[in-house]
Amino acid sequence: MTAVHHRTDMVNGQRIFYREAGPSGAPVILLLHGFPTSSHMFRHLIPELADRYRVIASDHLGFGYSGMPTVDEFDYGFEALTDLTEGLLDRLGVERFSLYVQDYGAPIGWRLALRAPERVTAIVSQNGNAYEEGFVQEFWAGLNSYAADPSPANETAARQAFTEDEIRWQYLNGVDDPSLVSPDTWKHDLGLLARPGNDLVQLALFRDYATNIALYPRVQEYFRTSRVPLLAVWGAHDGIFGPEGARAFRRDLPDAEVHLLPTGHFALESHLDAVAGYMRGFLGRVLDQPVLSAA
Repeated sequence: MTAVHHRTDMVNGQRIFYREAGPSGAPVILLLHGFPTSSHMFRHLIPELADRYRVIASDHLGFGYSGMPTVDEFDYGFEALTDLTEGLLDRLGVERFSLYVQDYGAPIGWRLALRAPERVTAIVSQNGNAYEEGFVQEFWAGLNSYAADPSPANETAARQAFTEDEIRWQYLNGVDDPSLVSPDTWKHDLGLLARPGNDLVQLALFRDYATNIALYPRVQEYFRTSRVPLLAVWGAHDGIFGPEGARAFRRDLPDAEVHLLPTGHFALESHLDAVAGYMRGFLGRVLDQPVLSAA
């Protein structure tokens, strides 16, 4: 069995929890989770990769087992979360890495790549969006309204994202066999969301989300100039980021590999073997290939 270490480190004065496995000198894969979960979503993927790679999966601040300063103590936003992720990599001595991005992990990963494109050796996007056509508007309409106008009425609607019904839906929507998804997933997330003050953390990130969309033109230019190897392995029935978001990568990266799976937002819960298989094949092919620095 692969030994997975559960560690914490202090980064810029904040406690960051991360899971780590694999040989210390192997190529690094950085796994970046989304809302409302944590590195817990990678608990089964890490052992599938750690025989060949050094795998690091951190909890964003305010998520999982990382620290959770109040919104008065920390200015939550995606730039700030990227600062902490970058700081953790520096503390761990990681100079170059491949990215696995999902949901919130995508805008953090894109920022890391824009800051230092020469550090990113390859990208795996699992329902990690970089194109406006990837948004499923039925899901996003309420959150967009709240970000544009955080009125009490819009906030009440946005808070539905913290309910058990909505979190369960995120895990089960579009899954061809829902019995494959353990209730432990959404119960785990709900427990962490229920911590006093966490709702305000999440609302701050909802309000900041528009900054990620504004970044898309720069991200797409990065794809074109770097020609970074990219695999999109995507839940085709995701009700949050639809399959057009996966197909769009080929517009700027014609060699991107795109695979649509008969599942939803959290593809690892029902299609772990497929995702891990595509990743191992892809990374085995591309990590020996040079990656150009973006202009």
